[in-house]
Amino acid sequence: MTDVLRDDVARFVRAVGPDPDETLIEMDEYAAAEGFPHVGPDVGAFLRFVARLNGAERIFEFGSGYGYSAYWFADALPDDGEIVLTEVDDAELELAREYMAAGGYDGLARFELGDAMETIEDVDGPFDVVLIDHQKSRYADAFDAVRPKVPVGGAVIADNAVTASVVDFETLLEWSEGGSPTGVDEHTRGVIEYLSTVRADPAFETMVVPLGEGIAVSYRVE
Repeated sequence: MTDVLRDDVARFVRAVGPDPDETLIEMDEYAAAEGFPHVGPDVGAFLRFVARLNGAERIFEFGSGYGYSAYWFADALPDDGEIVLTEVDDAELELAREYMAAGGYDGLARFELGDAMETIEDVDGPFDVVLIDHQKSRYADAFDAVRPKVPVGGAVIADNAVTASVVDFETLLEWSEGGSPTGVDEHTRGVIEYLSTVRADPAFETMVVPLGEGIAVSYRVE
């Protein structure tokens, strides 16, 4: 994981933030052992914080992996809330079931095996919080697909908005300052297209938060 924050600052943020429970610690250990890319505890805690702030009742994830971000989110939901997890890997989704059950959140979770872009077409909104964390080249398409289902006061959050093993920050920086970078790989191009899309949408206000590998938070204002 390529954290945006300097190591000592990241340790400080983690130390003063909320403590993960035993299941989350186990999930972090799994990610470290398997080399599985996940948002990490700093972003996880922030996701939960956003869900608490807007009183989220329903959440949708584009790409859930083994359920790490969903687990953080679930703690903010009411007893009759729902979080929709999507994943193309059956084994990962089954592991997500196990972890969500371990935390007592299985009653809040809806597990959808398959392409999230197909799932969102079949699932009714509204969704108070949406997390986009799948193929970078499909980020903008995911936003377009879920946009009609996000109400005023809702938030769309995209991971890897600053960096990742497949995203080049120098290219993002050049673009953000008005440049026209060439030879851009599909992953970095996907992030640029996403940020261009959400920033141009007058119904959303977008900020990039430098936690983890950077997250873009788009809040629906109209």
